[in-house]
Amino acid sequence: MNKFNLTTVAAAIVLAFSANAMAASDVAKDEAQAAAPAAKKESPRAYVDDAVITGKLKALMLEESSLKSTEINVETYKGIVQLTGFVSSRADIDKAVKIARSVKGVKSVKNDMIVKGKQ
Repeated sequence: MNKFNLTTVAAAIVLAFSANAMAASDVAKDEAQAAAPAAKKESPRAYVDDAVITGKLKALMLEESSLKSTEINVETYKGIVQLTGFVSSRADIDKAVKIARSVKGVKSVKNDMIVKGKQ
């Protein structure tokens, strides 16, 4: 009978420590997730909206004769358009930014374009 009670008590102690360790692990995991910066998550609809904005903007730039031969890259994330690449003049930069701002759904435009030959 003594062995049975000792085994039962030992098992109860092991279970108590295991449950406590698992709870502490869950708390630490929750705290780590709360402290971590929010990951960039985009809903399928937002992704499609951004792709539509990018597509419209590229099409509009192709229609503009002075921008056809430029090397402008367009990226859109949550309605924020980033323009990068090289253009021939400051006027081309201004024109590309103006076109980007005219597209429905664009919240803001980040201009990282560079005039060829100037840095």
